[in-house]
Amino acid sequence: MEREELLRRVEDIAVYLHVEEKRARIQEIEQEAARTDFWEDPQRAQRLMAELSLLRKVVEEYEALRQRVEDLEVLEEMLQEDPTLEAEVERERAEILKTMEDLEIRAMLNRPEDRHNAILTINPGAGGTESMDWAQMLLRMYLRWAERWGYKTRVLDLIPGEEAGIKHVSVLVEGPYAYGYLKAEKGVHRLVRISPFDANQRRHTSFASVWVTPEMPDVEVEINPKDLRIDTFRSSGPGGQHMQKNETAVRIVHIPTGITVAVQSERSQHQNKELALRILKARLYEHYRQEREKQLQAIEGEKSDIAWGHQIRSYVLHPYRLVKDHRTGVEIPQAERVLDGEIDEFIRAWLRMQAQKEAR
Repeated sequence: MEREELLRRVEDIAVYLHVEEKRARIQEIEQEAARTDFWEDPQRAQRLMAELSLLRKVVEEYEALRQRVEDLEVLEEMLQEDPTLEAEVERERAEILKTMEDLEIRAMLNRPEDRHNAILTINPGAGGTESMDWAQMLLRMYLRWAERWGYKTRVLDLIPGEEAGIKHVSVLVEGPYAYGYLKAEKGVHRLVRISPFDANQRRHTSFASVWVTPEMPDVEVEINPKDLRIDTFRSSGPGGQHMQKNETAVRIVHIPTGITVAVQSERSQHQNKELALRILKARLYEHYRQEREKQLQAIEGEKSDIAWGHQIRSYVLHPYRLVKDHRTGVEIPQAERVLDGEIDEFIRAWLRMQAQKEAR
């Protein structure tokens, strides 16, 4: 790709990311933070400082990209005199293109909830141990993906299977745009393989559902305490003898919606209850948002393409190896690589598809 084309894409990214608006907002927050009464409202101050940090990060990433494109011109001029630099120039160009693609995808994550943490929930479908093992494979895939991105993960609630796998797991994925990326994974994931649990070595098909909710700390969701049923129980997960002897785990049921949240990752009942309420708030926010969208679709006579229970991707390990996303058509034959957390190609393709739909 020629340098002029790279510069054009850089300018397009500046528009997509609203870089000038972000610079103006940074200046506005910095001026407000300089006021002597700024910290009189600590919650508001913390929200603004978090926003400032995020804005600065985006602008700094854009500026660094622009500088690299300009530096590439110098490298290309040096290449004319020293052909041994060809490999270095090509490597730098490839890295610039990858950074551009990441920022272009980031620009598509323009909804308020996209920049927040994500709560990832995996449940196996019918099929007993086979499906529970598949759910655990998916959990490992997402944990590996989060590790690659530098996201922090915390297993909030995990119910192990009797023989193998898991019956249910909820994970908090913490980091900028965690929800924006992981929302592409909502739906049913299908596995085809020779079952390691079948003595006759027959081929089995397993299903597991993945659900993703944004954690929205800066959005107020009213919860009437009378609408909640709160139970405590002994933790079934890791945590040592203290957790096993005491009922530290907490389960909260929101009676009007039936939404249930269980947390057992913390050592004290109070901490688990506090975290469970945070997650319930996020789940309710997403529930009410979806209800509003359904009402709008009903008014417009439209049907949603993606619904709970919709199969989005197949992972075939026998008789051939292939992972195919049924929404975008993206196929990757290196199934082991995908199951090791390399799912960015699927995520990017889905985000592009969504952006194209919204642009119509």
